[in-house]
Amino acid sequence: MISTLLVANRGEIACRVFRTCRELGIRTVAVHSDADENALHARVADTAVRLPGAAPADTYLRGDLIVKAALASGADAVHPGYGFLSENAGFARAVLDAGLLWIGPSPDAIEAMASKTRAKRLMGLKPLTDVTEADLPVLVKAAAGGGGRGMRVVRHLADLDAELAAARAEAESAFGDGEVFVEPYVENGRHVEVQILADTHGTVWPLGTRDCSLQRRHQKVVEEAPAPGLSEELQKEVSALAVRAARAVDYVGAGTVEFLVADGRAHFLEMNTRLQVEHPVTEAVFGLDLVAEQVRVAEGHPLGDTPPRARGHAVEARLYAEDPSRDWSPQTGRLHRLSVPEGVRLDTGYFDGDDIGVHYDPMIAKAVAHAPTRTEAVRKLASALERAVIHGPVTNRDLLVRSLRHAEFTAARMDTGFYDRHLPHLTQPSPDPHAPLAAALADAHGRSRFGGWRNVPSQPQTKRYAMAGQEHEVHYRHTRTGLEADGVRVVHADAHLVVLEVGGVRRTFEVARYGDRIHVNNTALTALPRFPDPTTQHAPGSLLAPMPGTVVRVAEGLTAGTPVKAGAPLLWLEAMKMQHKITAPVTGTLTALPVVPGQQVEPGMVLAVVSET
Repeated sequence: MISTLLVANRGEIACRVFRTCRELGIRTVAVHSDADENALHARVADTAVRLPGAAPADTYLRGDLIVKAALASGADAVHPGYGFLSENAGFARAVLDAGLLWIGPSPDAIEAMASKTRAKRLMGLKPLTDVTEADLPVLVKAAAGGGGRGMRVVRHLADLDAELAAARAEAESAFGDGEVFVEPYVENGRHVEVQILADTHGTVWPLGTRDCSLQRRHQKVVEEAPAPGLSEELQKEVSALAVRAARAVDYVGAGTVEFLVADGRAHFLEMNTRLQVEHPVTEAVFGLDLVAEQVRVAEGHPLGDTPPRARGHAVEARLYAEDPSRDWSPQTGRLHRLSVPEGVRLDTGYFDGDDIGVHYDPMIAKAVAHAPTRTEAVRKLASALERAVIHGPVTNRDLLVRSLRHAEFTAARMDTGFYDRHLPHLTQPSPDPHAPLAAALADAHGRSRFGGWRNVPSQPQTKRYAMAGQEHEVHYRHTRTGLEADGVRVVHADAHLVVLEVGGVRRTFEVARYGDRIHVNNTALTALPRFPDPTTQHAPGSLLAPMPGTVVRVAEGLTAGTPVKAGAPLLWLEAMKMQHKITAPVTGTLTALPVVPGQQVEPGMVLAVVSET
């Protein structure tokens, strides 16, 4: 029996495993980097062990340090979570060699399936070797890990070498394994997967299907169970293939077999020998705790002859600190407040007041809704996200709400090209036009221009705000009876709540202020000074860092004075485990390149200057 369990991971998945451990009466051990010293997973565990450093390669990818941490803390079992070392056979062997219990499949099974190249060979498939124009488009893919890292679509043969190099670097940084391969890219198919659970007594449960077609950068954004619209024949086929894959490697524990479904056919993609990020939708539908089942299987308990019966439908949305309208650029900063309405499951690794940094994945939380039907589950989740309180960096919340309500999604006609087709429409800004006035009235609560009682109204007051990339100016005045704004009746105003009557309709605005950043319901604003100071001027053509990160490389042969073409890559910036390509905005001459590989940059720093020809 397991008495103390260490989670070799961080953030949301570590917190989620700890939650089950508490219910099972198992003590918990967290590991944390220096950047995660005050992270939620380190705070909620019974014991925490420091991994010196911040970069994943120095901390969460150091299996030797994690095994030492397990032994030093008295743990007798290790759960790998997902990502990092979760599909690393060498780490699994090191855990077992140290006399610890491994919560997962055997190292041999991981070795056979965790490498996508070996998994394809096991299933009778081969990656592409000599790529020609006739093979395009192709997908460059990391052999290890997942989460969309180390993946690149190549549509032009001339781009292949550069994308291979970028994918290798990204995979090495995320998984400690730079192996990549190339496979045909099936466009606009559906991403369907089967959850399996297997014990040490020969039983394999196929736990239904999931659809994970809504993806950005090959990383899932919205997932649901069961996958809608599949024929009974296709459901049986993918379930049988999943069981076959598990039995081929004597699989033990939870795992996922993934397929791309196109033209009524299922194409095997890979087997993930770990728990998936989207496992909560399967838990909701089958009434299971998959982490608890992982623990019981590791302790040698048998599964039943048949899995439980599936009930209803579940949908999960991943909330990211990122700006979808700016090429999904990750965002950092203080998460002041996070909450969702009751009735929706929220899995997160953050608490109010935590900082979202640059070192790790930008996912803040997962929100999961379960209901008797798909229509009800989708509506429930969209409404909960719309009413959620999220105060902090820019997130993809609005994108998620619009995605869930999009006609293609509600009709279950989505595929992996959903965001390629609809992103511009889904990211159109739609701020509340009355939010600036509500912010100004909340700020003015209790203040009078002259102070005390007066017989005449004061002069109009003016405030300026930045909202959705534009400046907004609002006017109001103090009167004997309170605050007044042209065209709007002010029913109530205090520092946190403003009630306005607009066109005979009463509307309520909750206001929260954090320095110059103000959140009015779901709209974020920045208070601007009445008389702005002169701002720092940058040379025309300056390319500014969109996020904090590290310059990992500069295009070969690029120096000041080099001619460049519009769209040509200039340098690569790594932030939150992803590499972001910075390209020339116009055809011209590179007149300045003030950064070098390895340099840390902050948002707004000049990366390069291109003068248009």
